[in-house]
Amino acid sequence: MNHSPGFLKVVDEARPRVKEITLEQARERLARNPKAILIDVREDLEWQNGHAAEARHLGKGVFERDLETTVPDPNTELLMYCGGGYRSILTCASAQQMGYRNVFSIIGGYKAMAQSGWPMKKKE
Repeated sequence: MNHSPGFLKVVDEARPRVKEITLEQARERLARNPKAILIDVREDLEWQNGHAAEARHLGKGVFERDLETTVPDPNTELLMYCGGGYRSILTCASAQQMGYRNVFSIIGGYKAMAQSGWPMKKKE
């Protein structure tokens, strides 16, 4: 996908403040911590067309509004993904500003997850 220069500028400014992890690191974290939450921050239609089987959906459009009710404990480990790893950087930065201390953006997002054989399902 070709992203606009302004969007990439915002992502690049947030990236140094966000911890990015590989798919393998995400698998390890989810296996090691049963309380960790995988969050899909893509839009509703993207979610409906397919998502990681164990993910919760909290689209970027409502992320800040709904995060505290969805995940009330700011110490919860949150692993976020979007389509390619850009929007999840922004949601991780927002979560950190809201006091969440243990947030990670998955490099490559949904595209990389699907290509790696990560278990997926579609909204029924």
